[in-house]
Amino acid sequence: MNKLIADLKITRLAILNSLAELSTEQLNQVPAGFNNNVIWNLGHMIAAQQGLFYLRAGFEMTVAQHYYDHYKTGSKPESFVSEQEIAELKQVLISSNDAFDADWTAGKFNNSPIFKNRYGVEINNREETLNFVVFHDGLHFGYIMAMKRLVAQ
Repeated sequence: MNKLIADLKITRLAILNSLAELSTEQLNQVPAGFNNNVIWNLGHMIAAQQGLFYLRAGFEMTVAQHYYDHYKTGSKPESFVSEQEIAELKQVLISSNDAFDADWTAGKFNNSPIFKNRYGVEINNREETLNFVVFHDGLHFGYIMAMKRLVAQ
């Protein structure tokens, strides 16, 4: 397994472990000053990785379309996410990364298209895209930890 992909998995597992004591209601709560909630951030990590690697390169995603549609950039929580849906989302957060690792190892993204991300940074290849995904997950981990403190009060 690629070191950065392994690190993504470790980080995602740490995020899930840090959320173990939160209720379904707390995971769905949008704290004051935020536009989304903890569970949206988990889904957004999935959507970002799928969009940046699979959709951008013209490949079929490894997750159901609704994960992308509900959690892509520009979306926001539109309904209460049930306990069952949360369990599925947590599972997909890890399983999608495992599928991504297999595709990475098989060379699926060797010809990743060049693009500029929303911050204006040019991404030239799959390694730079992966670096951005790691950064992006870390950014959302920070949002999740801030939200966790607010909803756990």
